[in-house]
Amino acid sequence: MPTRITSIGTAVPETCVSQQELSAFFAAQPTADRLTRRLIPAAFDAAGIDRRHTVLEGLSGAPDSAFIAEDGTLQTPGTGLRNDLYKQQAPPLAADAARRALTGGNIHPDQVTHVVSVSCTGFFAPGIDYRLIRDLGLSSTVERSHLGFMGCAAALPGLRLAAQVTEARPEAVVLVVCVELCSLHIRHTSDPEQIVAASVFADGAAAAVVTGGEIGKNGAGLILERFATALTEEGESDMAWTIGDHGFQMTLSAEVPRIIGREIRAAVSGFLADTPPPDTWAVHPGGRSVLDRVETGLNLSSQALTASRQVLRDYGNMSSATILFILQQLMADPEVSGGIAALAFGPGLTVESALMYKEPVT
Repeated sequence: MPTRITSIGTAVPETCVSQQELSAFFAAQPTADRLTRRLIPAAFDAAGIDRRHTVLEGLSGAPDSAFIAEDGTLQTPGTGLRNDLYKQQAPPLAADAARRALTGGNIHPDQVTHVVSVSCTGFFAPGIDYRLIRDLGLSSTVERSHLGFMGCAAALPGLRLAAQVTEARPEAVVLVVCVELCSLHIRHTSDPEQIVAASVFADGAAAAVVTGGEIGKNGAGLILERFATALTEEGESDMAWTIGDHGFQMTLSAEVPRIIGREIRAAVSGFLADTPPPDTWAVHPGGRSVLDRVETGLNLSSQALTASRQVLRDYGNMSSATILFILQQLMADPEVSGGIAALAFGPGLTVESALMYKEPVT
């Protein structure tokens, strides 16, 4: 029997801030010089984002002395404090998305046999995987795996691991949970790369239930056909994620969209092989320019990336969780049928791919 994504659940923090508000906030920082004040609105306007969610309530005007002073100045808390907030905020958000996925798939917590947790924006032990067992009331014998610090592309390796488990053990029920709190690592800067990063990243969590056989089959699931990984010939220093004294630091150069545009056709050709390209694509929206380059590089129709652009517009780039938001929309869309190709990009540059098929509702 095929391995499938039976259901997907998503969750975001309550605080939602418009892109215009965020642009004005960063441009108003006292450390921003004249050039920076020009770069910030240009980058934020070009991102293709309307709003983003964040665990930092201070970005919407609430008191938040750790990150934002009373006069609106962005503070520079250390990595330890940022990680403490991750430990507080990430587990309940991950559990919320997971509960929604289990409910959507009619899966009782006792049926879950494996948990795959994914995150790159914080660390602690016992970690997210452990907390999911406790917070969801899963069996203490559930087998756990954690994919950490793989960046925006990590959800697809998480699904690949889940598929491998269910192929080996058809009775398995695997819960894949991605949670990212990117906003914990904001900083005031005049570095153009950091400005671009600040213009796109957001917070969110998503979970997928992966099963084999007839377990949880109750609607239009996504059959997982195949996966692939490719490293581009260049880009190792253009997209990177490192840990500093004042949070994690993203390197995101202007070359990233151009590298993706140059190399995406070769990566996809090797992945699809003799399979005709599908009409529907789920592409991780690193930013609007990334989606534009993929669309042009693969000669896709303007409708092929509709869901990817909509998620980017409504939620921003939530790192690894984002691709599951897109797949959730495609699962719920009655107009979508047949093959779906998923692409996500991570540090390296790494291109992760997946081919899946949407089951018709019976």
